[in-house]
Amino acid sequence: MIELRPFATLGGADHGWLKAKHHFSFAAYHDPKRMNFGPLRVWNDDEIAPETGFPPHPHANMEIITYVRTGAITHRDSLGNTGRTVAGDVQVMSAGTGIKHAEYNMEKETTTLFQIWILPTRDGGQPAWGAKPFPKGDRSGRFVTLASGLPEDTDALPIRSDARVLGANLRAGETIDYPLGLSRQAYLVPAVGAVEVNGVRIGARDGAAIQHEAVIKITALVDSEIVMVDAA
Repeated sequence: MIELRPFATLGGADHGWLKAKHHFSFAAYHDPKRMNFGPLRVWNDDEIAPETGFPPHPHANMEIITYVRTGAITHRDSLGNTGRTVAGDVQVMSAGTGIKHAEYNMEKETTTLFQIWILPTRDGGQPAWGAKPFPKGDRSGRFVTLASGLPEDTDALPIRSDARVLGANLRAGETIDYPLGLSRQAYLVPAVGAVEVNGVRIGARDGAAIQHEAVIKITALVDSEIVMVDAA
C-alpha cells in the first residue's frame, strides 16, 4: 500500500526568513491523520534565508537528522559541538536527556534541507551530535545508508532507533529494488526529480507512505535524488 502525499497538500508556514512545509503535524499545523508514521514523527521541508536561522532551543528524546539539499547549515550546541554541513551531507543529533542547539544559514544563498525526527527506541541517554559527508557519486544507481540504528549499518551515522535513513541518486530510466519486508514501513521523498514507486508516480518533494510491500521498486522518470526512511 502506498499513500501519496503531494507537496501541494502539505501543511506549512511562512515566517519570512523560513519557509517550511510539514509532512506531519508540526508547530501550528495539526492534522490528526498525519501525526506520525511508525517512529517517524517529523519530516520538514525547509527553506532558510541567507544569514538567518534557528536561535538556541532545546530538544529531548528525539533523533534529529538533517539532510542538506542546497547551501549549508551551521550547528552549535550546549555540548560545545560546532559544524558546517553542506549540500548532500548529513548531520545527526541524538537529543537524549536534553540538549540545546542553534542552526544558522551563514551563507549568502538560501539553504534548503529536510529535517527528519525519529522517535528513539528508548528515552534518555547522553546527548550526542555528529556529521558526515556522503558524496553523491557514491549513491549513483543505489541506496547508501546515511543514518541508522541497525547494527549492520556500520558506515552510517548512528541513531538510537530501529530505523535507517537512506539516499540514492538515479538517472532517468534507472531502477533499483529495495527489500523492505512486510513487517516494516518506509517514507520516501524525492528531493528533486520524479520517480515511480511500485506503479505510483511520486513527484519532487511529494511524500510516499509505504507499508505492506515486500519489495519497493523505484524507477526514475527523470534524473532524481531520493531520501527514504525505513522503520519498524
